[in-house]
Amino acid sequence: MKKFVVLYIAPQSAQAQMAESSPEAAQEGMKAWMEWAERAGDGLVDMGNPLGAGKEITTSGASETTTNVAGYGILQAEDLDGAQALLEDHPHLMMPGASIQVYESLDLPGI
Repeated sequence: MKKFVVLYIAPQSAQAQMAESSPEAAQEGMKAWMEWAERAGDGLVDMGNPLGAGKEITTSGASETTTNVAGYGILQAEDLDGAQALLEDHPHLMMPGASIQVYESLDLPGI
């Protein structure tokens, strides 16, 4: 099985989403995520977490990040199509403007 990194992209930060969500809405959201996790089964290696504010670090210094990455997760599947299939009907996609990026995690040569 190959591993895949899943990035949850959103027009609003995870911190802002959580701050604006009522307890009831947050509970419903978590229910949808847990139902998806159950459907994903053994394909879900790490549910991941929402991500807070970040820094982009370069040789010239650090600055606030400008990406819309709101969270991450780790899946396992035979191939990229299998990973994509695990993400069908994912609750993150219920948010307007949201998307999911999935990348194969490549083995380092010699390790």
